[in-house]
Order: sequence, then structure tokens, then C-alpha cells
Amino acid sequence: MQRWRGYEAAPGGWGRSVVTIGVFDGVHKGHQATIGHAVTRARELGVKSVVVTFDPHPAEVVRPGSHPAVLTEPARKAELVEALGVDVLCVVPFTPEFSRLPAEAFVHDVLVEHLHAALVVVGENFRFGHRAAGDVALLERLGCTFGFGVEGAPLVAEAGTVFSSTYIRSCVDAGDVVAAAAALGRPHRVEGVVVRGDQRGRELGYPTANLLTHRYAAVPADGVYAARLVRRGRESVAAAVSIGTNPTFSGRERRVEAYVLDFSGDLYGERLALDFVAHLREQRTYDSIEPLVAQIAEDVEHTRRALG
Repeated sequence: MQRWRGYEAAPGGWGRSVVTIGVFDGVHKGHQATIGHAVTRARELGVKSVVVTFDPHPAEVVRPGSHPAVLTEPARKAELVEALGVDVLCVVPFTPEFSRLPAEAFVHDVLVEHLHAALVVVGENFRFGHRAAGDVALLERLGCTFGFGVEGAPLVAEAGTVFSSTYIRSCVDAGDVVAAAAALGRPHRVEGVVVRGDQRGRELGYPTANLLTHRYAAVPADGVYAARLVRRGRESVAAAVSIGTNPTFSGRERRVEAYVLDFSGDLYGERLALDFVAHLREQRTYDSIEPLVAQIAEDVEHTRRALG
């Protein structure tokens, strides 16, 4: 898969293409259906498929301070998009100037002049252009003018619930990682670098990897979870993960700490990922160390069972 920074990166002599556009945070089942449809249609037409997405999240530029929690970091999003068979991932820098581009100018500059769209595939709730003034109906009218087709991809839903990034963020925020996984088509993942903590877990007999996450990462609600720890180039391993402020020790800083089962190596400085499989319990405060250690031992056994 080719990766372009900006639509201006389209090479000279670039032919026609099938384009789909969106933030695609999470690359969830709905996104997969839309992108998959674009890939299929591109192959049928004998042209390249292009996914256009944006960085940073448009909300942060249009309404500073409103950046939503991020379900997939850029590198992870690219991996997931590539796995769907896409030919080109085009990441457009979403600047204040770009945000003011009228809908008609967006279509002319991006889809017609640079990407030479033969077909544009978008979700039925797609909006574009300055103040999100453009919709699918306008895109279809402009398609007639500039000579490209438009196909809307229906929203994906199960049991009456429409899968969306907003819905998945609400699941993660509530600690319902099972519902999040059902909408994503895989476990929700949180990534970060292992940094030194208070070393308290080691003193208790359960040393933990303290994960420093991205400031906007969609971290599940406080509690204890069964997860799989993923290291690049290695098989995943089971981990019992605690998220919260360590209330027993009067902690204030919210942390993501993973006790890796049956592991004794050094993870400091490594970039890791945690795939959340099950919520085991809420955070609790204990009056002494003994009941806390007993509870951690129970959490470890529950993690083994949850992960099979």
C-alpha cells in the first residue's frame, strides 16, 4: 500500500481511482464495509483504490479542545486499512485553511484535479466542506458535473445498534470492552511505552508494566481487565490490567498497569499494545496489603479463565 501525505502527493500520470473519505477512527465494522466496497469496485473497474483520511482529527481544528478519544493511532489505522486491500492511504493535514475549503472546492481540488476519481464511495451520513455544508446529495450533483459516480455505503448495525466511532468510544469509556470488540471486529487496543512506576507491584509479588499512553488515547474506564499484551514480532501473552489511581495507596495519577502472566523479562522502554478482552471488576480500596494481594491473585486466575 502506498502512503501519501496530502493529496498533492499523487504522482504525475496518476490514472482514475475509486476514492472513499472519512476519519475512519477505529476502522470498525462500518468502516470496513465502506472501505471494502471501495476496494471491490476499484478492482471491478480496473483502477486504484484510495482512502482519504485526516490528521489531526477535524474536531480539534474546528473546535479546539474538543478532540475525541482516539480509538486507533495513525500507524495502527494504516495497518488496518492496508489489511483491507487498499492501494493508497492518503492522509490529508487538516489545517484551519483546509477546514475553510468550500464543499465544491474540496471536490474539484481533491477528488477531480488530484485523485481523478471515477467513483466516490461514502457512508450515507457523509458530510464535507466548510461547516460540513456538503452531503451525499451535493456530492452526487457534483459528480454529474465532473464525471464521477457516487455510491453510498449503508450504515452497519447489529441488534438495532448502529456501529460508529462515537458508539465505540462510549463503550470503552464505560468499560464495556466486549461491546466495543463486537463493533470493532477485534478487541479494543491501547498502545504506549513502558515507563518506570512506583515499583509497588514488584514489592507485592506482581510486577507491572506501567504504560505511558497517548494523551488522547481511548483508555477504558477504571477497573481490572483481562487483556492480551502484544509485542512487535512476538506472540501475544496474557495480562491482568489495572486502570485507575491506586486508591489503596492514595494515588492521584491515572495509570494503565499490566501484570504479564508467566513472564519475568524487562519491558522498560518498549512500545507495547494491550488488546482488552474482558472487564473483571471495578477499582476497590483495601484497608491493608493482605486482602489486596489476595484479590490480585484472584484477578490473575480470572484472567487465565477469560483468555482461555
